[in-house]
This record gives sequence, C-alpha cells and structure tokens, in this order.
Amino acid sequence: MRDLKRSNAKLPAYKFLEENRFEVFTPMKWALVEEHGKKIRKRIPVLPDLLFVRSTRNALDEIVDKLPTLQYRYLRGGYCRPMVVADADMDLFLCAVNQTSDPCYYLPEEITPKMYGRMVRIVGGGMDGFEGKLLTVRGSKRRRLVVSIPSVLSVAIEINPDFVQLEPI
Repeated sequence: MRDLKRSNAKLPAYKFLEENRFEVFTPMKWALVEEHGKKIRKRIPVLPDLLFVRSTRNALDEIVDKLPTLQYRYLRGGYCRPMVVADADMDLFLCAVNQTSDPCYYLPEEITPKMYGRMVRIVGGGMDGFEGKLLTVRGSKRRRLVVSIPSVLSVAIEINPDFVQLEPI
C-alpha cells in the first residue's frame, strides 16, 4: 500500500492501521530527528510511502475509502491490479528482518549483479534453513545474506560466518 501523508504527520497510515488491528509492516531505520529544537534518535520509515498490510480486500477497501491519503500500490504494466505479496515470501522476509538489529534495505535497482556473491545455506543459529545469495560490498568485512520480496524490496542481514554452508556450483 502507499501512504501519501507528509513525513512529519502525527498519525501516519501504519500507526492508524495498527490501531485498527491490522497486521502492518513498514521497513524502519534509526535516524536523528530534530523535535522542538533537540535532536533525538527515532525509528522512521525507510520508504515513507511503503506499507505491507495482511488483510482481505474488503476490509482494506473500507479503510481506503475513509483515508484519502491511503492508496493501493498497483503492479506495473497492469491495469488497476493491486500488488499482492505471497504469504510465504512475506513471512520469510519478516523472519529475516526480525533476526537482526540493523537490517540494510535495498530497492531492486540498487543491487547490481556484481554485488551478488555465491549461493549459500545457513546451518544452525536463528536463521537455520535460510537460503540465499551473499552480498559482497567492496571494503566490508561483514557477511550479509540478501532476502528479497521480488521486484519490491530486498534486505541484507548480517550473518555469522560459522553458520554459512556454500552451495555446490
């Protein structure tokens, strides 16, 4: 979904939907924000207009009719077909995000084929069974695994090298 409210709105759509008992996820990051002349550390959305809501179309239609700044996000090239993320893809993405304290979010166009490393499987730890590609960033000593929602958003999460098992080529 899309939230067209300003970034400094008192009640953004993700808070409104949470108050109305919808399951909502919006990618968040820590940032220094100035409020009343003081800088404070606060969690803010990575992409202010991006929301993931788990619900039925009928339940969401009522809320979209009430809030003029809340819209469906539509597929490119399709006519009035709202974007739907498969439950399995979203659960995998949420599990990965919840496993780390500092996820790194990327848009699809930000990750180039040169940045992808080898295919790996995680064996042991909190992410046991995850499969994906390693993210190779020049100059970085950290191992990061890329988990994606196809054509929407990717997250790179830090993993322990002891749990990495390389996939055969």
